[in-house]
Amino acid sequence: MLQIPEKDIMAAASNGMDAFLDLFCGRLLDSVGGELNAENMQKLSGEQITLLAYHMLREEVMDGGFIQLIHNGLGPFIFLNPFAKAMRLWGKEQDTETLHDFSKLIYQGRKLFEQYGKELTRPCTDEEFMALYEQYPAFDELDDTFIETEEDITAAIAHYVDNHLDLFAEVTHPLR
Repeated sequence: MLQIPEKDIMAAASNGMDAFLDLFCGRLLDSVGGELNAENMQKLSGEQITLLAYHMLREEVMDGGFIQLIHNGLGPFIFLNPFAKAMRLWGKEQDTETLHDFSKLIYQGRKLFEQYGKELTRPCTDEEFMALYEQYPAFDELDDTFIETEEDITAAIAHYVDNHLDLFAEVTHPLR
């Protein structure tokens, strides 16, 4: 199990929810050599993989939307795995609608991925890639909804991690 010193967790938490989640995601990625793939995924728990899935989704969507996420090959990982179900369950456990609504957004994204995924993952030039945004406006609403609710989603996920630290890492304490 990944070990994180308590002092590192406290320091990250004092810098906000983004820093708190970045600490866990960074350490998890380090533990698998910096990149999550089919070979090293077995080293992580389902909860850890779910957290990394959110981290990757957030990075891609905040940078270039769901079209970029799909074009960069993350569509199957996000949409064809139980990520949306995990978000719904995390939200249910916390009695929050935020993650339940986020799971619905992921299911909507899955429908679009299934419909347009082949076209969006074809190799293309930068100019052709930029044209995808005009060719597939169905993703605009997903992008807008995520960007508008990202802070609440991230806060709910940080809250879940904080309440279940033992599912994500072993917290180590200094010798007293």
